[in-house]
Amino acid sequence: MPDSHPQPSDGATADTTALLLCGARLTDGRIVDVRLSGGLIEAVGTAGSLTPHSSRVDLSGYLLLPAPAEAHGHGDTALTADCPGPVSYETEEVQRRATEAALLQLGHGATALRSHVRIGDVQGLGPLEAVLQARRSLRGLADLTAVAVPRLLTGTAGADGLAMLRDAVKMGASVVGGCPDADPDPSGYAEAVLEVAAEHGCPVDLHTHADDPARLARLAAMAGGLRPGVVIGPCAGLARLPRDIASRAADQLAAAGVTVVCLPQGGCAAVEQRGNAPVRLLRAAGVRVAAGGGTLRDVSNPVGRGDPLEPAYLLASQSGMRPQEAYGTVSADARRAMGLPEVRVEAGFPAELLAVRGERLSGVLSLAYSRIVIHRGRVVARTSAVREYCDSAAAVALELPRQGRSDTCP
Repeated sequence: MPDSHPQPSDGATADTTALLLCGARLTDGRIVDVRLSGGLIEAVGTAGSLTPHSSRVDLSGYLLLPAPAEAHGHGDTALTADCPGPVSYETEEVQRRATEAALLQLGHGATALRSHVRIGDVQGLGPLEAVLQARRSLRGLADLTAVAVPRLLTGTAGADGLAMLRDAVKMGASVVGGCPDADPDPSGYAEAVLEVAAEHGCPVDLHTHADDPARLARLAAMAGGLRPGVVIGPCAGLARLPRDIASRAADQLAAAGVTVVCLPQGGCAAVEQRGNAPVRLLRAAGVRVAAGGGTLRDVSNPVGRGDPLEPAYLLASQSGMRPQEAYGTVSADARRAMGLPEVRVEAGFPAELLAVRGERLSGVLSLAYSRIVIHRGRVVARTSAVREYCDSAAAVALELPRQGRSDTCP
């Protein structure tokens, strides 16, 4: 079951206008025109070779990429770091936060987002309902999916959580998840989540530090036969295990088909649990690895950016990944982890695209200021930056780079 379900067509969201993207640079260096129609890439040709059906956008000076996706966010707690008092979980307030967070992430390029939402305790299913309302309000702009995250699922105290998890799926949570590490019986918690997922045909997304190899082996054994699949993250604890033990755990995850979503900006818990998963070790073992942003300006990370290019930058700068591979973790790999269709800048693929001013992917990951975001074949967000210098004569003489934009093709 993919994260984004087909949405009903109506006058407000239907894509009835074709769009021509002019003069875009691809990662292989080609300069092309790209025609979009019906939410898909209709044609890709050399610059100037395609005629528009209607609107066109000049992408001269931009690098055109498959749009990134946010595989691990927390819309219900986003933007709460500076709250003067206790954080409000009133439905209207959570919806406002989740919507604002999604729009911030969309502005950075993420056209699909997965939000982990806590359920149970005093708030019950209220935060989930709020995030589902945010999802409805964002229809046509971005695809937002909720992951139901109960606190306890085992023992007497977990009975209510298990019932609430099933109710959450009926309400519209597309993914079941949670944090086994916080339950008195972590393996029992994971087993309960997998059971609910099997009942409803849902994907699973579990938050774990993966610092207990025996527990991780049991999880891999249980997850092996589940479809549509199991995602775990951020798995920073795996990096603190002895290498031979971590390698054995990676082999087990690979054999079970488990995907790891790492959070290079830091985890979603206390500082002592920060760090990043051993990405190179996991990939060498054949584990599918994607990257997410994690928390967005809440108490866990008060400076979280919500920018999918940030984890890609960190993987390239700190984990030694090539820029193309690093970007893949937040685009193709993230979409695969979320069960979404593959995107390529080729005819027939979904028109989920990000244009960033720059010539090469390495430069884009370094200085991605100006961006144009395309979702279902139409421009849904635009960020423009202009670089200027006080001594303009020197800037011109030295041909220093500038940033600006032009809205129409020549």
